[in-house]
Amino acid sequence: MTGGAGFVGSHLVDLLVAEGHEVVVLDLCLPDAHDRRPDYLNPAAEYVWGDCADAGLVADAARGCEAVSHQAAMVGLGVDFADVGTYCRHNDLGTAGLLGALHDQGFRGRLVLASSMVVYGEGRYACPTHGTTPAPPRRVDDLDRGRWEPRCPRCDAPLAPDTVPEDAPADPRNVYAATKLHQEHLVACFEREHPGTTAIALRYHNVYGPRMPRDTPYAGVASIFRSALERGEAPRLFEDGGQRRDFVHVHDVARANRAALTAPVPASRAFNVASGSPHTVGEMAGALAAAFGPDAPGPEVVGGYRLGDVRHVVASPERAADELGYRATVGFDEGMREFAAAPLR
Repeated sequence: MTGGAGFVGSHLVDLLVAEGHEVVVLDLCLPDAHDRRPDYLNPAAEYVWGDCADAGLVADAARGCEAVSHQAAMVGLGVDFADVGTYCRHNDLGTAGLLGALHDQGFRGRLVLASSMVVYGEGRYACPTHGTTPAPPRRVDDLDRGRWEPRCPRCDAPLAPDTVPEDAPADPRNVYAATKLHQEHLVACFEREHPGTTAIALRYHNVYGPRMPRDTPYAGVASIFRSALERGEAPRLFEDGGQRRDFVHVHDVARANRAALTAPVPASRAFNVASGSPHTVGEMAGALAAAFGPDAPGPEVVGGYRLGDVRHVVASPERAADELGYRATVGFDEGMREFAAAPLR
């Protein structure tokens, strides 16, 4: 498993070890995500410290393995476009290095990629007049005027958000999204050229829970809000806080990975990993503030926007339920109450 010292990866290590699997972790412990090696590492796993792009390290770590879980990646929108080289270096070239080393070893087995819902760009929308309609990039002049909802490219009416199935067209809207889609393409190429390999891409939605990194531009919005509340500050909402997301607990994401690694599947394909119960960013901030107690500051709408952000993206989890036997089990309110007190990294 690459990235097994990180947020999702470490929970998956714990789950697999508890079920009797032998787990070897390859992790760089990138300083943007770790200031030191975490104290939660599972002692029953073997750890190799280094980069996925190092073919020799990959060869040593993966020798004899029956399955590969590729969790390692830089995540989030980052600071600005100046991060482009770093994202491509770790996500694209790291994946290429991993796959090249697996090719040299003659790997044939299950290959599971931690992908992301960001590959969809804006989610699925419907126009009241024209039906299902791809949402074009939101116009800067609309955003400057506080017109947050995507608009129909044919009649300019506001579009209504809908759930995104896995066969929706990919349309990455920021650097991170572009690198995740490229990872999917590289893994698909590897699968096609290596009969006997089954490749699965798990498109995570907004994952939250224990061991998230705190106080970093590479963390998810739940961690950013949690860190603000710990400082006694109000969570600050861009736009109007009405952006819809699917917040899925890390324990459920680990279970989805376990299913993807072990369940029989009909073909190599992508799966949404989501709770199936979307909420707005404002609702999430409010639930987290409430879990901190009556003295915690409530969310504050500050307006503004980031061009790389999308307005709404929520998923249909039905394919994962039908083919992997996976459904999320941690409810939103329960998960936010736990997250308010959970240890962060």
